[in-house]
Amino acid sequence: IQYARYDGGSLADSVLEQKQFTGNLMIVLRELDSFVKGRFTQQPIKDSPLREKMVWDYPEDAMRELLVNAVVHRDYQSNQPIRFYQFADRIEIQNPGGLYGDARPENFPRVNDYRNPVLAEAIAVLGYANRFGRGVTRAQALLQANGSRPANFSYESTHFLVIVFKAS
Repeated sequence: IQYARYDGGSLADSVLEQKQFTGNLMIVLRELDSFVKGRFTQQPIKDSPLREKMVWDYPEDAMRELLVNAVVHRDYQSNQPIRFYQFADRIEIQNPGGLYGDARPENFPRVNDYRNPVLAEAIAVLGYANRFGRGVTRAQALLQANGSRPANFSYESTHFLVIVFKAS
C-alpha cells in the first residue's frame, strides 16, 4: 500500500508525507490499523444556535472499512500498489481490479463477490472485517453519521477507486 499526503488537490502538488506498507498480511493490516488511528482530526461545528458537535474530517472507522476492502478485493495478479492518497480536500483509495464476479455497476454495493475468498476469510478470522458484504454500506452510514458527503465510487476493468471528501 502506497500512502502519500499532498499539499493541495492534485498529484502535481508537493508531497508532504509518504509511507509504504509492505510485508505479509498481518504486518500490513496491523501497521495500517495503527496508521489510521489518530491520523484524522475532529473539529467543532455549529449544530444549532447554541450547540456545537464534534465532526471528524474523515471518520476513522469508515476509512478503515474502505482500506480493508481495498486489501481484500484487489487483483493480486497486478503489480500496481493500492494507492491511499490524501489531498487537501479528499482521500482517494484505489486498488487494482474492478468489480468482480456478480458485482456490477447497476447492483453495487448491494451485491458483492469475492475475488480472493481465502483472503476474505483470513481477514474475517483476524477480526478486521466480516464476510457479510456490508463494508461499503457501513462506511457510507459512518460518513453520513459524521455529516460527511457520501463516498464516490468509480470502477473500471483495471481498477476500483473510492473518493471520500473531507467534512466541512
